[in-house]
Amino acid sequence: MTAPVVTETSSMRLRRAGALVSLAVTAFCYVAMETLPIGILPLVSADLNVSMSMAGTLVTGYAVVVAVVSLPLTYATRRIPRRRLMSTLLALLVVATVVSATAPTYGVLLGARVVIAITQALFWAVAAPAAAGMFPVHVRGRVMSVVFSGAALGPMLGVPAGTWLGQQAGWRVAFLALASLALVAFLAIVMLMPSVPPEQEHAATGTNPEAHRYAIVIITTALSVAGLFTAFTYTSVFLTTVSGLPAAALSAVLLARGVADFIGISAGGWATDRHQRLAVIVPLALLAAAHLGMFWLAEATLPVAVLLSLTGFAMGALTPALSNRVMEVAPGRTDVASAGNSAAYNVGIAAGSLLGGIVLPALGVRATALVGGIVLLLALAVALAETGVATTAARRTSPVGGNR
Repeated sequence: MTAPVVTETSSMRLRRAGALVSLAVTAFCYVAMETLPIGILPLVSADLNVSMSMAGTLVTGYAVVVAVVSLPLTYATRRIPRRRLMSTLLALLVVATVVSATAPTYGVLLGARVVIAITQALFWAVAAPAAAGMFPVHVRGRVMSVVFSGAALGPMLGVPAGTWLGQQAGWRVAFLALASLALVAFLAIVMLMPSVPPEQEHAATGTNPEAHRYAIVIITTALSVAGLFTAFTYTSVFLTTVSGLPAAALSAVLLARGVADFIGISAGGWATDRHQRLAVIVPLALLAAAHLGMFWLAEATLPVAVLLSLTGFAMGALTPALSNRVMEVAPGRTDVASAGNSAAYNVGIAAGSLLGGIVLPALGVRATALVGGIVLLLALAVALAETGVATTAARRTSPVGGNR
């Protein structure tokens, strides 16, 4: 009787591991699809005979759609089994990406991008609960770090590779390559992901639900991303005009930051499985210190490059930690809670970019690091407030879970 059970369990674990990797590949496809136009914008602009600013809406409009539709769409689809929902999203991604590659006009391309953005909004809402639901709670952080690792590889590898392919064979071929990879992920999800109604998963609701703490985590997400993007939006200008970095070395420095981000995601997943609150607080402290250090040492090229990589590592570590925190304190369904976190992330991007745009002409690009650091200190203060609330709640209930 024992042997068949062991065999079945081993088979299920292999299938779930495959499904997890498929989710990571899907995350890679979505992030690469979102950011690929940045590298091929001139090619698209010339081929479709539109201005660069109009072509740029392929990126900005995408982010707006994701932020707006995340919550309502997640709520509307909350009862659909994960495999069916993921399969549908990936099928739409493949079709819309092929339409993007064959678009005869800018309007068709923009419409296809809107469809992809809508499916991405849903993906990020359900990816964490779907991944976490396949594995025990004690490895939840590491499980989610696998998914986010795929997302980190999107801009680090997908965009440079897609840009090169677009330059060599045309921008349409770059989109077709992404469609092919998304098709592989679609087939893997269909074959490997368990088909379980969301309400039957252990990750369907928060482990220790509390609306107040969830609100604090969401605010922390928005503030931390806003602080980062206040300076990061203008990183290239900062490095070349203030720090004296040669333009030829810019891509290498940004690649180093991307690698640090990738490493940070793995570290953050490991850390959040051991101490959830510290896994949020430590990266936030590093982010704030790195930004303030960049302001203080702005004209020292090497230290600034090192500090920039530190921001990548810290933000990478913070991402799975915040997502795990959302899964912990979600007051209702974790997919809806994750959608709120995704919306907060996109609000942070928009707010940070806007704030940096205000600071830049008024105080100069160096000040973007200072202002970003101040916003990150505010995010740290909010995170510490959540820690205080959590500690008080733990003392009132049980000593168990003090590290959560």
